[in-house]
Amino acid sequence: MEKTTNNRAWFLVLPVLVLVAFSAVIPLMTVVNYAFNDTFGNNEFFWAGLEWFDEMVHSSRLHGALGRQALFSAIILAIEVPLGIFIALNMPKRGFWSSLVLVLMALPLLIPFNVVGTIWQIFGRVDIGLLGHTLEALGLDYNYTNDPIDAWITVIAMDVWHWTSLVALLCYAGLQSIPQAYYQAARIDQASRWAVFRYIELPKMKGVLLIAVLLRFMDSFMIYTEPFVVTGGGPGNSTTFLSIDLVKMAVGQFDLGPAAAFSLMYFLVILLVSWVFYTVMTNMDRSASDIPEGL
Repeated sequence: MEKTTNNRAWFLVLPVLVLVAFSAVIPLMTVVNYAFNDTFGNNEFFWAGLEWFDEMVHSSRLHGALGRQALFSAIILAIEVPLGIFIALNMPKRGFWSSLVLVLMALPLLIPFNVVGTIWQIFGRVDIGLLGHTLEALGLDYNYTNDPIDAWITVIAMDVWHWTSLVALLCYAGLQSIPQAYYQAARIDQASRWAVFRYIELPKMKGVLLIAVLLRFMDSFMIYTEPFVVTGGGPGNSTTFLSIDLVKMAVGQFDLGPAAAFSLMYFLVILLVSWVFYTVMTNMDRSASDIPEGL
C-alpha cells in the first residue's frame, strides 16, 4: 500500500517562514550588502569587494578581542560543566526538597541579562557592594574598575552564578531518566561510586551534556550585556570581547563596512566551532557505543 503525501501541511509552516524572513534573513542580507560595499550616505553604495574582510583579518584589534573571547569561553566551560555535573549528582531526586531545589536553581536563569550585570556591578563595588566591601575588609586589594585581573574574576564569577544552573538542570534531567534497575544491579555487584558514575550516569548524560556544552559555548562566545554593564569593556580593553568590540565599531565609530564584515566572520566562527563541537562529541559517543561489552 502506497503512502499518500499531503504537501498542503507545508502551508502551516508558512507564517513561521515569513516571520523568520523578516526577523533574520532580511537583516542578514543587509549586513552582507554593507560587508561588500562602501557608502557615503543617501543609499549610494560603491563596490568594495573583500576590502573590509581583508582589513578585519589583519586587524590586531580583532585578534585581541578574539583571543580574549576564546579564553573566556574556555574558562567558562572548564568551570560550569564540571560544577553543573557535581551539583546535579548531589541534588535530591524526589520529594519536597527536590521541588524546592529545582525552583531555586532556576531562579538565576529567569533574571534578565542587564539586571544580572547591574546586580554584580553594585555587588562588586568597594564602597557599597557586599563583595567589594568584604574583600577590602579582609585586606584584599580588589577593584574591578581598575585592575584587569579583578575585572576578569568578576565577569567569570557573574557568568558562573548566572548559567551553571542551566548545566545542572540539564544533567539532572539526564540522571532522572536512568532506570532504578541500573542502580540496583550496581549495588548487587558492589560497584564503587566512581564506577556508577563512569559506567551508568555519565553515559546517560552524554546527550544532555552535548546540549549543555553547545549552549554554553554559544552563549559565552556571544556574551555582551553582562560584561558591558559591569565593566564597559574595561579597564582598558581587558574585557572587551568580540560582541562589545563589534558594537563599538558599528555604533560608536559608525564604521558600517568593517563592522558588517566583522559580524559575518563572527557568525561563521560560532557556526564552525559549534559544528566541530557537535561532530567530535557525537563521534565520541558513537565510538563508545561500538565497543563490545567486556572490553
